[in-house]
Amino acid sequence: QVQLVESGGGLVQAGGSLRLSCVASGIIFGANAMGWFRQAPGKQRELVASIASGGYTNYADSVKGRFAISRDNAKMTVYLQMNSLKPEDTAVYYCNAMFPSLTAPKYSSWGQGTQVTVSS
Repeated sequence: QVQLVESGGGLVQAGGSLRLSCVASGIIFGANAMGWFRQAPGKQRELVASIASGGYTNYADSVKGRFAISRDNAKMTVYLQMNSLKPEDTAVYYCNAMFPSLTAPKYSSWGQGTQVTVSS
C-alpha cells in the first residue's frame, strides 16, 4: 500500500523560504520518478516540480529559478526547497510518484498534504 507523508509547510512572509519533505513507503522509491503538486483554493491541482529516478528535473514556469526538487533514495524522501516565495504560491502541497514521462501522477491516492501560506 502506497503511503505518502508530506511535511514542512507553514506561514511565511513573501520573499521567505521553506523546505518541504515527503516520505514515501510501499513503492520501490529509487525506481520511481517523483513530483510535487499544489492545489490552491478553488483551483485544480497542478504539477510544480518533478524529478526522474536518474535525477533529471523539470519545473513549472511559475516556479523556475525559485524552487528546487531533490531526492534521497536511501531515506525514500523527496524534497522541495522553495525560495523567494510569493503570495500566489499559497496552496496545499502534495507529492506523488510519477510516470516516466513526468507529466502525470502515478497513484490515485494522495497524502494529507502540507499547507504553505505566504503573506504579502
